[in-house]
Amino acid sequence: MVRDHVADIWAHPQLVAAVADEDWGAVLRTYRKLTRISQTKAGELTGLAQSDVSDIERGRRRVTSVEVRQRIASGLGVPPESWPLTGERADAGAVPGLRLPGTAPDVDLLARVTSVVDGSARVDAATLDWLDRLLAEHRRAEDVIGSRPLVALVRGQLRTVMDLHASARGAMADRLVLLASEHAQFLAWMAQDQDATATALAWYDRSHEWALEAGDADMAATTLNMKAHMAWSKGRATRCVRMAEASRWSAPGSSLGVQAMAVQMAARGHALNQEADEARRLLDEGQKLMALAAERPEGQPPWMYFYDETWFTLQRGMAELHLRAWSRAVEELTAGLAALPDGYRRDGTWYRACLAHALAGAGEPQQALSVALGSLGDAAAIGRPHAWNELHTTAALLMRRGATEGRRLAAALSEHD
Repeated sequence: MVRDHVADIWAHPQLVAAVADEDWGAVLRTYRKLTRISQTKAGELTGLAQSDVSDIERGRRRVTSVEVRQRIASGLGVPPESWPLTGERADAGAVPGLRLPGTAPDVDLLARVTSVVDGSARVDAATLDWLDRLLAEHRRAEDVIGSRPLVALVRGQLRTVMDLHASARGAMADRLVLLASEHAQFLAWMAQDQDATATALAWYDRSHEWALEAGDADMAATTLNMKAHMAWSKGRATRCVRMAEASRWSAPGSSLGVQAMAVQMAARGHALNQEADEARRLLDEGQKLMALAAERPEGQPPWMYFYDETWFTLQRGMAELHLRAWSRAVEELTAGLAALPDGYRRDGTWYRACLAHALAGAGEPQQALSVALGSLGDAAAIGRPHAWNELHTTAALLMRRGATEGRRLAAALSEHD
């Protein structure tokens, strides 16, 4: 990242003064000047749209929420010791990360967790319930703001979980191992979202090991499903299929939703290999499992909260995209996006980029351009590298087919590169 090559940037007097005054417009403006980066790049680092960066710098938008301040400070790498003493520092309280996005720390929880970490009390169910809720909230926050603002928080929470484990016994210790596994899986997903493949694989391995220790088939299978997803994202079709198959035979006790994901991942691997019949057979099988899972939501693990028939429709659309069945892909992706809740900003951006690609393939250049341009802002802000690359693929396909819309899309993309 740019800031890694700038020595002692946070010792610069203008930045020191801007942070001390909580003048976030000046922080962004000065940081960009010193590092010679664009507003778009600053938006990538902080999880903000380029227009938001511009408005903050020009004073048209005041930064009043804790969440946005944390995103700017974390994204730009403001040293914790430089933060003003406003209760928002990364070391607020004795335990890092124990807050929901946009809220103040839970004082009672901090006192309870701190006493456990200090050894003056034993971990209790109420503390673990709250940590479960915290992780769930951060998963949902990531759907909206992307992964970059949350990595440091989740790492801090995992450290806390491990500290708590040191004083836990029996069922509480087992529950903490599973909670650690869930945090590691989430960290792996966020690393994968940022295309940090080696880091993601390391976290998935750790999550899988802890899931086995906790005796949780759902998380053990989920980590293999996500390794299949990583293989798919790198175009490794056979590995994608093998990882998905391993998820099923190595964890036969997993829930219906997790099984449906495994089948769907295998189908995507076959689609990458242009094995249409097998891909569609597995998609039909997975859809039946998904329908059964929907009838028993209480039996699905909490990290599968997003996975329902709408998601399955979108995944089917992606498989048809691989098979170059353009019209089918357009139909499935359009239906899935129409049913996708507004809160899934990151995923909506990805699937809209896929829809633009499918429309280009189907010979609908004007519609492809319209969809692509409509997703450009979110793709630049939170959709790199995956949605962003998909839009570049769309532009290339349009240009190969001689459509002027391809050059228009490429020009729009270059303005944000």
